[in-house]
Amino acid sequence: MAEQSGQPIYILREGTTQSKGRDAQSYNIIAAMAVAEAVRSTLGPKGMDKMLVDSTGNTTVTNDGVTILKEIDIEHPAAKMVVEVAKTQDEQVGDGTTTAVIFAGALLKKAQELMDMGIHPTVITSGYRLAAAKANELLSEIAIPASGKDVLKKVALTAMTGKSAGAVGDTLSELAVDAVLAVEEGGKVDVDNIKVEKKTGSSVQSSSIVRGIVLNKRRENPNMPKKVENARILLLSTAIDIKKTEIDASIKIRSPEQMQSFLSQEESILRRKVEAIKKSGANVVLCQKSIEDLAAHYLGKAGILAVKSVSESEIAKLSKATGGRVVTKLDEIEPKDLGFAGLVEERLISGEDELLFIEKCKNPKALTIMLRGSSFTSIDEYERALHDALRVVGVVIEDKKVVPGGGAPETELGLRLREYGSSVGGREQLAIEAFAGALDIIPRTLAENAGLDPIDMLVELRSRHEKKGGKNFGLNVFEGKPVDMLKAGVLEPLRVKTQAIGSATEAATMILRIDDVIASGGPDERTIREAQAAAARQMQAGRMGMGGMGGMGMM
Repeated sequence: MAEQSGQPIYILREGTTQSKGRDAQSYNIIAAMAVAEAVRSTLGPKGMDKMLVDSTGNTTVTNDGVTILKEIDIEHPAAKMVVEVAKTQDEQVGDGTTTAVIFAGALLKKAQELMDMGIHPTVITSGYRLAAAKANELLSEIAIPASGKDVLKKVALTAMTGKSAGAVGDTLSELAVDAVLAVEEGGKVDVDNIKVEKKTGSSVQSSSIVRGIVLNKRRENPNMPKKVENARILLLSTAIDIKKTEIDASIKIRSPEQMQSFLSQEESILRRKVEAIKKSGANVVLCQKSIEDLAAHYLGKAGILAVKSVSESEIAKLSKATGGRVVTKLDEIEPKDLGFAGLVEERLISGEDELLFIEKCKNPKALTIMLRGSSFTSIDEYERALHDALRVVGVVIEDKKVVPGGGAPETELGLRLREYGSSVGGREQLAIEAFAGALDIIPRTLAENAGLDPIDMLVELRSRHEKKGGKNFGLNVFEGKPVDMLKAGVLEPLRVKTQAIGSATEAATMILRIDDVIASGGPDERTIREAQAAAARQMQAGRMGMGGMGGMGMM
C-alpha cells in the first residue's frame, strides 16, 4: 500500500500479506532453523529414529534425513529451500543429507547473531562465500587417496552407521561394494544399473547378488517352460498383437464363413509374428508392451518363455545385463540382437511370490540385489541404508578421495578458517569466523546425541587438531574421546563434504538476501501469519535459537 496526499493507494490484492526488512529475514531464518532442528537428533552413530505416519496410516521408521524431510508436509517457502538442500545432497552424493541441513541451520543462526550486531546481510553472504571457497580448498588438502575393496567397505559401513541397518552393516556393505564394482564402467558408476528387489520372509543375511535381472513377473502362459538354460533373449519394445487401425472402422459380417475367415486372418498374423521370433533363435521374449493371449499360446507351443509389461527402465537394465539390443520391429530381428543368460527361471520366493530370474549373464553391467528382511518396515530401512552405501561407494570409485569422519574435517576446517579470517580482515572476517563456528555444529551434535558433554568434546577435539598430526582426529562416541578416524576406519567420500558445504552455503545466502515476503491470500498467507506469530513469541522471549520440535508448528 502506498499513500499520497493522505489517500491510501492499494497495489496488492486484498488478503495479501507482506513482511519486510528484519522481520522477513527473522521469519525465514526461524523457519529454516526449525527444519534443521527436526533432523538434528538423527545425526551420528547414536542418532535417534523418527516415526512418520502418513494420512493413510502407513508408518515409516527411519533416521535418514532426506526421507524424513520428504515425508513431512512442509509449507513455509524458506523451509522448503532447506529441504531442497537435503534432496540435492541425496541426488548428488547419496549421504550427508542431515549434515547439510543442520549446517545450513547453523549458518543462519550465526547470521542472525551478526545481524543483531548491525552487520548487513550482504556483508555476511560475501564472507560466507569466501569461507565456502576456502573450505573446499582446504578439504582437498585434508583428503587422502583411496583405492581397494577394503577402503570401499569402510566407506559403505560409515554411511550406514547409526541407521537401524547398522547392525547388519557388514552384510549390506559387502553387497554394496561387490555390486558397484560389477557395474563400474571406465571409472564411472551409474547406480541406476543396480536393481534392488525386496522380499520379506527371511533374514537380511539371506540377501544376495544376482548377476542379472530379477523381474517381479510371471510367464504369460502356463504351457511355457518355467526354466530355460542358455537362454537367447529377445528384448521387445513393441506389442505382439493385432495392430489396431489409426481410424475408426467397422466390418459387417453376414455369415459364419466370413466370421471364420476374419478370425483366421488374425490368427495367421499372430502365427507369422511368432514364427519370426522362433526363426531368430530366441527362446525367451521379454516384451515392454502387451502379448495377445493367442500369441502367448503359440509361443508356449514353440517352447518359448515370454513375459509382458516389462517397464522401460527394466528393459534398459536387461539390455546392459544380457548384451541384447532392444528391438522395435518383429520383422527386423537378427540373431546378433539377442541377449544371453545362462539361466532364465521362474522361482517361488517366500512360499507365495513368483519371480523371474534372468541370471548367469556374461559380464553383466546391470544386476540385482535380492534384499531380504523379516518385515516391511525393516526391509524399507535396509533399502535406504543400501542406497546410501551404493552411492558413496560409487562416488569414491569416481573421485578416489576420502576424508576422515567423526567431525574431524569440520574441526580442522573451523581452526583453519579462523586463521584465514584474520588475514581477510574487515567485517567479512566476522562472517568467516561465524562460518567456522557453524562448522562446530557437526561434532557438537554428535556429542549431544551420544549423551556426552559437547563443550568438553569440542575442547578435546581442537586440542588434538592443534597438535602436529592431529588433523584426522574425530569423535568416537562409543568411547567418548577423540581418536584417529583413519585408524578407526571411519571414512567418508570427499564429495559428501564439499557438496554439503556448497549446498548449505548457497541456501543460507539465498535466504539471507530475502528482505521482503509477499504472500497472496490462501494457504501461504496462513503459513506466513503462523510463522510471524511464532517468531514474535520467540523474539519477545529473547531467544532466536530453536528449543526443540515445537518450532515445527510453522510448517
